[in-house]
Amino acid sequence: MAYPISVTILTKNSQTHLESCLNALRGFGDIVILDNGSTDSTMEIAARYSNVRIIEHPFIGFGPLKNLAITHAHYDWILSIDSDEIADISLINEISSLELSDPNVIYSIPRNNYYNGRLVRCCGWYPDRVLRLFNRSYTRFNDAQVHESLILKGEVKITELKGHLNHFSFANASELIDKMQTYSTLYANQSSKHSSPSKAFWRALFAFIKNYLLQKGFLCGYEGLLISISNANGVFYKYIKLYEKNRS
Repeated sequence: MAYPISVTILTKNSQTHLESCLNALRGFGDIVILDNGSTDSTMEIAARYSNVRIIEHPFIGFGPLKNLAITHAHYDWILSIDSDEIADISLINEISSLELSDPNVIYSIPRNNYYNGRLVRCCGWYPDRVLRLFNRSYTRFNDAQVHESLILKGEVKITELKGHLNHFSFANASELIDKMQTYSTLYANQSSKHSSPSKAFWRALFAFIKNYLLQKGFLCGYEGLLISISNANGVFYKYIKLYEKNRS
């Protein structure tokens, strides 16, 4: 029996992990894929699954897109996951056993983050919990272009699940750089904060120190160094792009 939960997934050129992602979700009768311009085989893969409905829409920001996907769901309970996240069987079994009687409850899911197939246990990537199972009659995502999050109201009850999402975020340094470019631009476009070259430098330096030293990136070999430098670059460029935007 299909679970009374709608799964929502954003896609764009997601062919690498989408099949594994959808295979893990076969027990869900309603999966909404909102695609924003895939040019690879993403759409062909999604079309193979009878429980998947495909919606196409231009990119309008991650928060707005996730909220749009929710409006197409058949059920009020929403499991929002990314196309490079694969739910393990323990998480699926755990979700299937939930009563889902209180719409004020939001479920927190632990996430394992991988770089090039290796589990990363540093740089803030572990432990990592994300709020992904919720009732749309109670909450929604904010409208942030990037780093979107659920809107938490005063009566919210957060319940921690034990099963994992396995997140295969990056396969190589090029993917890290590409995401840094995209996210830093989106941040600059949406932000109205003050910025300056000195602010960009000091924020980036602190980000590196936090990731590499405080969050023990130095214990994770070259991956820890790479992730720490990439995160620092992302911070530097988002504030520099914001500075340039404010000057124009």
